Amino acid sequence: MTKKEAKMIDKDGVRADGRKPDELRPTKIEVGVLNNADGSAYIEQGKNKILAAVYGPHEVHPKHLALPHRSRLRCRYHMAPFSVDERKSPAPSRREVELSKVIREALEPSIFLEYYPRTSIDLFIEVLQAHGGTRCAGITVASLALADAGIPMRDLTAACAAGKVEGQLVLDLTDQEDKKGEADVPLAYMPNLDAVTLLQMDGQLTLEEFEKTISLSLEGCKQLYLLQKEALKVKYVAVKEDIEE
Repeated sequence: MTKKEAKMIDKDGVRADGRKPDELRPTKIEVGVLNNADGSAYIEQGKNKILAAVYGPHEVHPKHLALPHRSRLRCRYHMAPFSVDERKSPAPSRREVELSKVIREALEPSIFLEYYPRTSIDLFIEVLQAHGGTRCAGITVASLALADAGIPMRDLTAACAAGKVEGQLVLDLTDQEDKKGEADVPLAYMPNLDAVTLLQMDGQLTLEEFEKTISLSLEGCKQLYLLQKEALKVKYVAVKEDIEE
């Protein structure tokens, strides 16, 4: 007789990690963690650990890639070989190439790229430990790294996913919830402008469930946005104190 799988949500609506359905994973964010980058940030969201670094704007190499009317944002999302349970190849996978494009397109609307024609801004996102929702956490931390680099921005971009697990709508899915759940809806959002820059969906939801899931994701983004602003404030209060000493 096969062992019955443990439920991911109990009869009281509490998830396997002790969270309520509408609760974010514990999140810690730091800004300015690398000395050798123009801007950098680090996030721990649940068991996810992700580092982002920004270089630029600088001259494009090779030069034929330069755009005459704006800067080119180049994004590299990469999962370290030790970031998942079974060692992955260090070579970029199809999924990493796809997510690099997705993250770049989610961040571009927030940046005044037209201020720096014929240049490039290079963004590197390194997943040190993965446990579900790395694209959203990657967008959240990358936006902070861009701000730390002094890149002029319309707003910070925060990203969060919601989905359906065992018939219930939940926020900020873990790896197990993502893999065994019925649906996943990643969303990126600029709260100050009330603008969505990324919306994807995997799985099946009714129209009513989809609308509720979007609302749940937006609330998660707003909570992360407050954490982003607080992390920036901590960094620059420390800088101010260093200057005044």
